[in-house]
This record gives sequence, structure tokens and C-alpha cells, in this order.
Amino acid sequence: MYQQLVRRLFSQVTHTCKQNLHVKSRTFHYPKRAGNLKIMKLDSSQFHGIFNPELRQLIKYFETYKYELRIAGGAVRDLLLGNHPHDIDFATTATPDEMKALFERENVRMINNKGEKHGTITARINDKENFEVTTLRIDVVTDGRHAEVEFTTDWQVDANRRDLTINAMFLGFDGTVYDYFNGMEDLEQRRVRFVGVADERMQEDYLRILRYFRFYGRIAGGPSLHEPETLDSIRQNAHGLAGISGERLWVEVKKIMTGNYAGPIVQTMIELGVGAFIGLPEKPNVQHFLEVFANTEGLSPLPMTRLSALLPGEAEMYDLHKRLKLSSEELKLGLFIIQHRDDDVGESLSKYCQDLIIDTVGREPKVKDRIIQLMLYKGEGTQADKLACWSPPKFPVTGHDLFAHNVPKGPVFAKTLNELRQIWKRSNCMMSKEELIDKIDEVVKEKS
Repeated sequence: MYQQLVRRLFSQVTHTCKQNLHVKSRTFHYPKRAGNLKIMKLDSSQFHGIFNPELRQLIKYFETYKYELRIAGGAVRDLLLGNHPHDIDFATTATPDEMKALFERENVRMINNKGEKHGTITARINDKENFEVTTLRIDVVTDGRHAEVEFTTDWQVDANRRDLTINAMFLGFDGTVYDYFNGMEDLEQRRVRFVGVADERMQEDYLRILRYFRFYGRIAGGPSLHEPETLDSIRQNAHGLAGISGERLWVEVKKIMTGNYAGPIVQTMIELGVGAFIGLPEKPNVQHFLEVFANTEGLSPLPMTRLSALLPGEAEMYDLHKRLKLSSEELKLGLFIIQHRDDDVGESLSKYCQDLIIDTVGREPKVKDRIIQLMLYKGEGTQADKLACWSPPKFPVTGHDLFAHNVPKGPVFAKTLNELRQIWKRSNCMMSKEELIDKIDEVVKEKS
């Protein structure tokens, strides 16, 4: 064991010296913290429920070739919370080459080799389910965005490189939980803490700042239970987010926006200086955001529905899009809410929104979905549900009807058709085609 440790350290130092000749900004990380392994047994229906024939087959392969295989990270956390995990990641002592040789001998198809350089092999078992299995590793060289890794067989070393204590546990298939950094205790206490020194974890990958807030919303027992030392570290390291791609930022921001305590969490992020590095304006409208958060609690709004509340206008929406690389529909939704959130809706928001749909139906796809989000933005969840089930009546007059009445092409034609639509709307869409046609001459005269 001692000789293995010496060889590993010598390899790491040699690798780092070579890297430092070319990349001065990168930082070398030695193995840290001895850890304090705690073990418990998990025996729950959720745990037993993950064992389908494909997983049992995967386990058998690794047992046959004498490699250790365990469940890693978030799935362990979810199972300990009594939840069924959406995704299950696996860790192993086998190297990528050893896994490839194993699966080739067993005629198992491997797909998506993009993660291989970081130790991940994806195997498709029985042509039914994909399993991502990653070799235990240590991050040898990092630059705040990416890491160069070295493989290991030491479970504790792998746990050491993970971001949060609640994500640094492993689970054996006999139900044994392996916890090196008090993740189980933190989970029980609803605490979100970094593994070891928070500054070091963030500087290895600055995206962990947003991951902290995302998991705080999932785990914490209240909106303002952050450890002061953690917040100080975030304030000192927030600038590192400037080097993270917009796509990676947006994945995390979306989850924060729809998670628990999104209002106070985002307020804290802005107070710590995070907002400036994720595309928010210098002075975001925090108070309005808190109002919209309160309006939308329990209503399942889209992330952009809440996020748009922070933006004073369309220019800031385009700046956010430039930074986060929003989808076309996300951009359109944000602009729609900004354009219509201060409209005078009259006596009935529901009637106003129905009229909006009628005015745009056939011309702008998904406008009904945006209007429903606008209603959620204003806290009208019940009305939004009703609108979702409502279908607009068909406007009975067409352009052919105007041609038949010799309405000239051009501005008068468009104005006439629009005015007839307004007359129809004011009748609560009750006027017949014949009644509207009788109004054509009068409207043309007025518009001419």
C-alpha cells in the first residue's frame, strides 16, 4: 500500500511539472483530508426497487471479473432521502480499458465514448437500458472549468474530489453506505456543505457555486440557514463564474429558479455578487422578483417566468440571452412577459388573456403557453388552469369576404379586417358572419 501511494504521488508531481511548463494558470492538487469513514445499512423499498434484470446483469459482469462496483453521488443521496433516483451513476475500480475489455468479452454494446477520457464508459445492457460507469479518479490539474484526471482504486480519494458532502457517498449493492465526509449527518441535519475547504472546491470548478445554491434549495430546512463561512467563500470566488460557458450556467440557474426558496436564494446570490457573472443587470429588480416568486409558489412556473422578473426591460433580456444562450422559445417567453406584464387588463385578466389569444391565433405559435405563464407570473393559477382548457372560437370573417365586398388591398384592407375582429371580440365573440359582413361598408368608410 505504501509503495502504491509513493508511485501515485510521484506520478502526480511529474505530470504537474510537465503541465506547468505550458499552462501557468492551472493549479495542482495533492490528495487531501484523511476522511472519517462511516458505514450504515440501507434497507428500503426505494433501494430494492432499482434492481431490474439489466442492473443485476451489470453487477454480475463486474463480480465475475473481480472489479468493485458501487452506486455513486446523487442517487445515494436520493435513496437516503427515501426518493427513487431519476438517474443512477456508478463508480468502479476498473479502468476504462479494463471496462471496454470486459464488455467486449461479454458482447455488451458500448455507446457515446465522449466521457472516456474522464473515465466514463456507457454500456447498454440487453438493448434496454444504458449504464454510465466511471473509474475512480482524482482531479490532478484543474483550471476552474475543466479537470485532467488520473485513475485510482481508492474510494476515499474519489470521494475527496467531489463537491458536496451529500454527493460524496457510495452505496454497495448489499445496502452498505460508505460515507467519508459526514454526508449522512449533513443530510439528516438538512445542511449543505462542501467537502473539505469550500474555496478549494469552488476553484476546482466555479460552477460548484451554482450547484451549492441548487442543492440548498433541494436539501435545506429553511431559506436562510447558510453557513457564514460558505457565503464568504462564494463572495470571494464569484468572479470565477465569468469563465464558465453560458450553457452550463443556464442548466443550474433553471433548477435554482424552480426550486425551493428560489426567492431568498436568488436574493442571496445577488447580494454576494453572483448575478453580474451570470448575465443579470447591474441593478436587477430584486423586490419585484420576490413578489413574483410569492405569486408563483406552488404553481410550477417555467424558469424564465420567474427570471424575467429581475429584468427591467427588453435590452436586459437580450443581454441575458447573450450570456446564457437561451433557446428561442425561452427568449420569446421572457420578452413576452416583459412586454405585457404592465398592460392594463381592465376588469378581467381572464378576458384580457383570451383576447390576446384571439388577436394572435394563427400568427404566433405557442402564444397560449406564454399567456398561461403570464397569468402564473401574476399569481392567477386558477385562471391559468381554466385558460389552459379553453379553445378560442374561430373568427368567422376571412380575407375572401372582404374581397367579395370590393375592399381595396392595402392598409384599408388590413385595418378593416382588424376592426371587424375587435367588434366581434366586444360582442364576446357572439356576432355571426352575416352580422359582421353587414358592418364592412361602415368600417371601410371609417378607415378610409
